[in-house]
Amino acid sequence: MAIHEECGLFGIYDGSPEANVAYSTYYGLYALQHRGQESCGITVNDGGVLTSYKDVGLVHEVFDNDRLNSLGKGKMAIGHVRYSGDGVANRLNAQPLLVRHVKGPLAVGHNGALVNGQDLREELEVTGAIFHTTCDAEIIAYMITRARLASKSIEEALSMAMDRLKGAYSLIIMSPKKIIAARDPQGFRPLCIGTIENGYVIASETCALDSIGAHYLRDVEPGEIVILDENGLRSNRDHCGRNTGLCVFEYVYTARPDSVIDGVSVHASRCQAGAILAKEHPVEADVVIGVPDSGLDAALGYARESGIPYGTGFIKNRYVGRTFILPSQAEREEAVRIKLNVLKATVQGKRVIMVDDSIVRGTTSANIVRLLREAGATEVHMRVASPPYISPCYFGTDIDDKDKLIACKMSIEDIGKQIGVDTIGYLSLDGIKQIAANADCNCCIGCFTGQYPIEVPSVLKKDKYDFKIGEEI
Repeated sequence: MAIHEECGLFGIYDGSPEANVAYSTYYGLYALQHRGQESCGITVNDGGVLTSYKDVGLVHEVFDNDRLNSLGKGKMAIGHVRYSGDGVANRLNAQPLLVRHVKGPLAVGHNGALVNGQDLREELEVTGAIFHTTCDAEIIAYMITRARLASKSIEEALSMAMDRLKGAYSLIIMSPKKIIAARDPQGFRPLCIGTIENGYVIASETCALDSIGAHYLRDVEPGEIVILDENGLRSNRDHCGRNTGLCVFEYVYTARPDSVIDGVSVHASRCQAGAILAKEHPVEADVVIGVPDSGLDAALGYARESGIPYGTGFIKNRYVGRTFILPSQAEREEAVRIKLNVLKATVQGKRVIMVDDSIVRGTTSANIVRLLREAGATEVHMRVASPPYISPCYFGTDIDDKDKLIACKMSIEDIGKQIGVDTIGYLSLDGIKQIAANADCNCCIGCFTGQYPIEVPSVLKKDKYDFKIGEEI
């Protein structure tokens, strides 16, 4: 699996005298580390003064006690973990972004991707805007601060900016007096609200609420703007009521299994995917195993439905993250041995069903199958807990080219031969629609169908500064 979600968001308003919002945000980001492992940051509001620190690295690498204490002890803080879709770890692109404009300071964190981001950037540039980053958060900050000149409040300015923003954006914003959170009208990326004794918490996933003892209240509705301040919680729903489409990969891969997204348990949705797979693609075998981590729950569901014993097939090295990089393709292919080791006692001499969340390029799957063969598996049957990935994602994952997708080049049978399995079976389109059938938000499955909740560009514009002199833009 090679899909990466972009970011994780966390914000807290705590009115208690003993509040230490920097530490609370640290714990929240730690729980969201799976959503972004390249950079992180925290901004604390201490009496209207916004103090920020961010850097490249994991949460525990960037922040220690001294760093957290240096941020101060206010009532409000927001934090962000980031994965960059372009694969470049850059401190400038780390968030939250802290900007200072005529109405005061503003910190902005963003999760998602704008499909009209380059158009908006060019529009702002010709009017004198200067950009320091390549992330959409800076475009959004510009749109908000410009609208603020003609509005009565930050939330009103955000609402005006949302009239122009198109694509995926869960936002968490902090001004001197408020925290404002928003979710795009389609609800592509998750965002939820929790309660604490003297305040509220906003987070990308409920697992972050659990990490600080907050109680889940509800999800931010698609299109909703939520405001937290000394008067409590209120919201603006002017942008609600449109065609919704939460990214289905939140259930398939991205979210932690102990989270609840739009009313549905991620763990339960993955088990359901596995159960449907067992009905759609049965096969005689001795053991069912899952590829860590997001394939484990689907494998459990497959085993329960099929009656074939579930086993632990792989031991994962927890100290190798998504940022693990090697210089050559051959070394990258061998890196699977560092990340995963086969438990021979589970697979040796057995017919194995291996369940994974998806196949994008196929290279990783082929290497994992090879490890199972070397460990003595007599047969390997692969079951995939999502349909073939045939279309680009425009909303925050890093697959933007059909040439990178193995399902666009080969038939399912040929994919099976390419990765070296005896049989292969994908979850059907009807099946993927059933894994979160009771969710409060519809799901976007455009990566499997080519049909999206909103209009997408025929060609994604690229940043002109990525081209060398003389290259065609």
